[in-house]
Amino acid sequence: MKPANPHILGNHPTEGGTDFALWAPAADAVELCLFDHRGDHSEQWLETRFSLAHRDGPIWHGYLAGIRPGQRYGYRVYGPWRPEQGWRFNPAKVLIDPYAHLLDGELTYSPEIFGHQSIDAVGNGDVNIRDDRNSLGFVPISVVTAHSPRIIHRPHTPWKRTFIYEAHVRGLTAANVEIPPHERGTYKALGHPSTINHLQRLGVTALELLPIHHFVTETHTYARGRENHWGYNPLAFSAPHRKYAATDDPIKELQDSVDALHAAGIEVLLDVVYNHTAEEGRQGPTLSFRGIDNKTFYRHSVDDQYEDVTGCGNTMDSRRPFVTRMIIDSLHWWSQIIGIDGFRFDLATAISRGDQGIDTFGPLISAISADPILRDRKLIAEPWDTAGYALGDFPHPWREWNDAYRDATRQFWLGDSARGHSNGVSDLARRVAGSHDVFYFRGPTSSINFVTAHDGFTLHDLVSYNQKHNEANGEENRDGTDTNRSWNVGIEGKTDESEILAKRIRLKKSILATLMLSSGVPMIAMGDESSRSQSGCNNAYSLSPNHAPAAPENFDGGWMNMWDHNEEQEDLIETVAALARIRSTYMVDAVEQFFTGEIDQGTKRKDLAWFGRDGLEMSSHNWQDNSLRYLAFSIEATHNQGLFVVLNSDGEKNTFTLPNKTWGNSFRTVFDSTARVNDFSPSLKKPSDVIEVKGMSVQVWLINRS
Repeated sequence: MKPANPHILGNHPTEGGTDFALWAPAADAVELCLFDHRGDHSEQWLETRFSLAHRDGPIWHGYLAGIRPGQRYGYRVYGPWRPEQGWRFNPAKVLIDPYAHLLDGELTYSPEIFGHQSIDAVGNGDVNIRDDRNSLGFVPISVVTAHSPRIIHRPHTPWKRTFIYEAHVRGLTAANVEIPPHERGTYKALGHPSTINHLQRLGVTALELLPIHHFVTETHTYARGRENHWGYNPLAFSAPHRKYAATDDPIKELQDSVDALHAAGIEVLLDVVYNHTAEEGRQGPTLSFRGIDNKTFYRHSVDDQYEDVTGCGNTMDSRRPFVTRMIIDSLHWWSQIIGIDGFRFDLATAISRGDQGIDTFGPLISAISADPILRDRKLIAEPWDTAGYALGDFPHPWREWNDAYRDATRQFWLGDSARGHSNGVSDLARRVAGSHDVFYFRGPTSSINFVTAHDGFTLHDLVSYNQKHNEANGEENRDGTDTNRSWNVGIEGKTDESEILAKRIRLKKSILATLMLSSGVPMIAMGDESSRSQSGCNNAYSLSPNHAPAAPENFDGGWMNMWDHNEEQEDLIETVAALARIRSTYMVDAVEQFFTGEIDQGTKRKDLAWFGRDGLEMSSHNWQDNSLRYLAFSIEATHNQGLFVVLNSDGEKNTFTLPNKTWGNSFRTVFDSTARVNDFSPSLKKPSDVIEVKGMSVQVWLINRS
């Protein structure tokens, strides 16, 4: 082999052949393996090996003439087998290129995939004895691809106008009868007009996808007869998950759908998992990183003990310069080749850890923040992991998932002092106003406000179950959080009782109204607008392997259904759409900066004011009342208009006096969570009039001042 450019890692096709380069500083030798199907059409591979004899420091590289895109390849890396020191080289195992952009083949759960001697398909055995069985044919392999940065016409939606919809690629469209059956649940379906029309109808500006990098099922999940559904178990950081493709070209298919979403004004964000890999702990398989340089890629508490702050067996070591480079290169690829507009970093604290704990100004976070490409993308941190919590600690331009918002909103609407859930309204007021106590240096749009996400109850289940019901995962209901702050309204799960159903729909609409009328960036989870249920499961990460994407009734996690609605579902969809219009019309400029709460000398009004039921501003005594079950506030929307919002989580109706004429000349309702949106009839009131607000409901009044 001739030398190749050692600065371009992965595979790089040229006019006459392909450059290959692999970072493996501790290896004694590296072989590039080319794979071709046998002529008898069997599933076995013909393997041709080439020594990467050229080395530039830690990088092994070479050029092969005649190698084109589509060629299957992998690596065999030679080095010491010294588990007690953390070295686990094993050339019997075919390794995936960490820079691969496409994989081929499935992971077969068998002893051959483990670098150590395993007695079964899930890695049980002696982790100190090397296994010499060939893993070829049992593991996915890399594919040569050729893609260059392209011109991408992005919406560039400002944060103040951003409304995020978190969704699963397969779950979002698997039940969409408007899409051809073979395309449902795929990348191609994301760009289908029916998908885009639904998102536009809701007022969504950003579609955030659960992980789409190539992932596999965890060995312990496989052993329970389940499959990974969410995708938080990455095998290749920069390769689209092939099972989500309707065609033989997942990259082009994904690009086309991203372009279609962009043309509709919708940004695409990715949930990325750089904190761990599918190689798990010491008993996990050897598929890529462990066999290339186990000691560098992963954090170790001691030589052969992984430091696990992810709960997945290993933690990537972002303190290492090459790991930082690899992640940056991966983000560049998704951004410049696929067209992704931003990233939500799963367990971001795990990749922020220095030698002494979480360091949100450490090498990786600082590199992303300063990168000329990435700093212009939307960057969102999940600010916790299994061993630490750092809400509010990430630097500009990062935003953060705000679980304090989630908890305060659930507490207010679903808490009950008799059940020990109520703590008054002061915490909710802070969250509604933008969480100044958390993000005071960065502004309210630093807060990603959410009440539900993929992890936890759906909105429907939040008002239908007191307890989690995760038995389907096969873990005896031990998995998933026990702190849900949920309420079943009197009956656990499904019911036909009309009174309970009416309260549940009212609560769902009231929670959505709170979310959409808060300062910060709102995010809803897929299906919350149509009462999607997971039957009380608050950890729906796995599903049965025989599930049928075209038959949603067979999926116990609940596919998204946005095409065949009953009246309640249709009203919920219209509720989200109406609230999004109210937000975009009256609130976006008002919530870009924190409210001051000070009186404007011109208008004699505050930009944000809190009111009691008597129409007067709340006193300190009110804030200390833990039995309070209502919150009313006004927002200065424009010079001549404002919003007056009443949140009543009490089980009974309450009367409220509207603010006096200092705050406006007339009040007109624009939303009431007790009324169907399409049947809504506005009311017109004068200053200081008395209004009635039903229990568990929200009213929104437009204040006119002209």
